[in-house]
Amino acid sequence: MINLKPDEILEQTICTSAVKASGSLKKLTILGVFAGMFIAMGGAAANMCSYCFLADAATVGIGRMISGLIFPAGLIMVVLAGGELFTGNCMMVAGILDNRITVGGMLRNWTIVYIANFIGGALIAWMFVYGGLIDTGKGMLETVMINSAVAKVSLNFGQAFIRGILCNILVCIAVWIGTGADSTVGKIFGMFFPIWAFVASGYEHSVANMFFVPAGIFADGGATEGLNWIGFLVNNLIPVTLGNIAGGGLFVAGLYYFALKGKE
Repeated sequence: MINLKPDEILEQTICTSAVKASGSLKKLTILGVFAGMFIAMGGAAANMCSYCFLADAATVGIGRMISGLIFPAGLIMVVLAGGELFTGNCMMVAGILDNRITVGGMLRNWTIVYIANFIGGALIAWMFVYGGLIDTGKGMLETVMINSAVAKVSLNFGQAFIRGILCNILVCIAVWIGTGADSTVGKIFGMFFPIWAFVASGYEHSVANMFFVPAGIFADGGATEGLNWIGFLVNNLIPVTLGNIAGGGLFVAGLYYFALKGKE
């Protein structure tokens, strides 16, 4: 077996988009919930291993580095175990550009998978908080997660949008590399480093935030002004989602398509 070349990865991405666009409601929903859960579990483990460093501004860089070492487990589970992840599915834009799928088919997939991802992420957030895991470190982990959620809902639209773009460039590059690898080990290593880079850099991932912010909301219990479901939706989830679409759909799928298949 030989690793796929970029033009072959593009073709595989286009073919995969056609399969995704025709997926049944049941399949997309179940696999979408799984993906939301997998990303959330990766996020929970990442915070569990790094909270003592994230709590101190002097060591936050170390905390992000450690988080980045753990968080890729989420995407690895999605790709290897099977899942439908909204941010990765942003590359279905390549199928549109190649006339393999319709805009309606893509939007149907995105809508079902997005909602399912939210259910999976919020479910793990609820279990993490009410299972008492957030009390780790005599409440230090809880403080870190609430502060993180507050910081996310305090971003202005432009900041959240740009961080969403940067995030999904790296996430979709991770999926792109994983698609081209010819072995399980190759896929894991190919996906690991771009995800590590996005987490260490502090970019914004809509599906990950479906765990991080709800966990903060559940833990905070309404004590902090602005940390609520409306604030999450308006100040973080919408702009980050739009940025993720731009990052994966335009910067990765779009530019690769025009570079490799577009007319001269």
